[in-house]
Amino acid sequence: MIDDKRERLLQDLLMFNPNRYELVQAVRSSIYSVVPNASERVMYGGFMFSDDEGFCGVFAYKEHVSVEFGRGCDLDDPHGVLEGSGKQRRHIKLSTLADISAKYLESYVDAAHRNSYRKQKDR
Repeated sequence: MIDDKRERLLQDLLMFNPNRYELVQAVRSSIYSVVPNASERVMYGGFMFSDDEGFCGVFAYKEHVSVEFGRGCDLDDPHGVLEGSGKQRRHIKLSTLADISAKYLESYVDAAHRNSYRKQKDR
């Protein structure tokens, strides 16, 4: 089944900011490479990923793409790439395709997914 909201958001990105579209698509692919069974829905103007529990969101801005972790405060940050000083939320800013590997995105997605899975099991 095609998700109209997802397709509309992707088409808008492609039309108005092709560079961000390419980066968002690469980030989405990276997330699915870590969590192949993840589900995705459009919320808050971005893509929210879950696997029983939400574990991250992807948002395109004019100059970068942000991967948001709702419980980013619980993630170890061995590479010092998490940004944000709020009570819980942390994010990684990506400006180029090379940032995906340079900022170890898949490692952080995996950690966020594992944390959300543990949280679900503890219920």
